[in-house]
Amino acid sequence: MITQDQIVRWLQTVAAVLEESKTYLTDLDAAIGDADHGINMDRGFKKVASQLPGVADKDIGNILKTTGMALISSVGGAGGPLYGTFFMRAGMAVDAKHELTDEDMAALLQAAVEGVVQRGKAQLGDKTMVDALTPAKDAFQQAIEQGANTLEALRQTVAAAEQGMKNTTPMLAKKGRASYLGERSIGHQDPGATSSHLILKALFDVVSQHT
Repeated sequence: MITQDQIVRWLQTVAAVLEESKTYLTDLDAAIGDADHGINMDRGFKKVASQLPGVADKDIGNILKTTGMALISSVGGAGGPLYGTFFMRAGMAVDAKHELTDEDMAALLQAAVEGVVQRGKAQLGDKTMVDALTPAKDAFQQAIEQGANTLEALRQTVAAAEQGMKNTTPMLAKKGRASYLGERSIGHQDPGATSSHLILKALFDVVSQHT
């Protein structure tokens, strides 16, 4: 079971992690993008963090939808609409809930990732955040079907996201700014897949500290 308080802590942790990782993400983006992914994500989650006190007592769906709207309104580039959609769809999937069962969490991840795929039109292998998110959601679903507890399922989710992130390095980019580089995009880890891994890892870290 994942609680409302853990969801709030997760989003606060993401804001801190993305602030710490701002230069790292921007350096990754400098190689194949606009050199602004870290800056944009940091700005977006600072906005989220500033709004959390006002919604911390609301249901999880409300908290996640507020997060999505804050990201859409404050993050530049492709990251805003994509991560905004991720959190909006996540919130819609768990509307009015104050705690999440493993099945709720699986539905949340499924809806969130489907939203990103629909919005960005990216598929596995296109060298985008989808390459981290799709194996992550599949790993969570598989883990709970095999009887894993929440923490173990999240551990497997993060491991899948990390592997998916690493798998983007040898890929040829087929979407976004990186796709303009053609062959030169090969050999660089995708910044969006990297931030997706960091966001999921923050959830695992929070749940592992407060279970």
